[in-house]
Amino acid sequence: MRVGSERGSVSIVVASILAALVAFSLGAADLARVVAVAASAQTAADVTALAAAQELAFPSDLEPEDVAREYATRNAVTLVSCSCSKDTFEAVVTVHAAVGPLLLFADDRVVEARARAVVDLPA
Repeated sequence: MRVGSERGSVSIVVASILAALVAFSLGAADLARVVAVAASAQTAADVTALAAAQELAFPSDLEPEDVAREYATRNAVTLVSCSCSKDTFEAVVTVHAAVGPLLLFADDRVVEARARAVVDLPA
């Protein structure tokens, strides 16, 4: 009989590897969620900038910032800024989108997206 038996040491190594794999999987799931929200925020910023630029080019009774805010709300993002000069047909918007619950990190993460749209009217 051996005095310094290493019996059971394999189960400790396997448990450690499994714990590392679980942590890696949770991190990958969090990263995938953030990337998906970032893509959605960029799409929302694009459509918001296009709506504001269209309002500049073809004005109605609304302000471009109000149109941008409406489109941002429809796309579940928060309009942070809208640079819509009435002298041009250019709109630059910045939006924030909440990432939501994550598995490994704090839930108060926010993704920012910017977009610029210019309407070029034919002469």
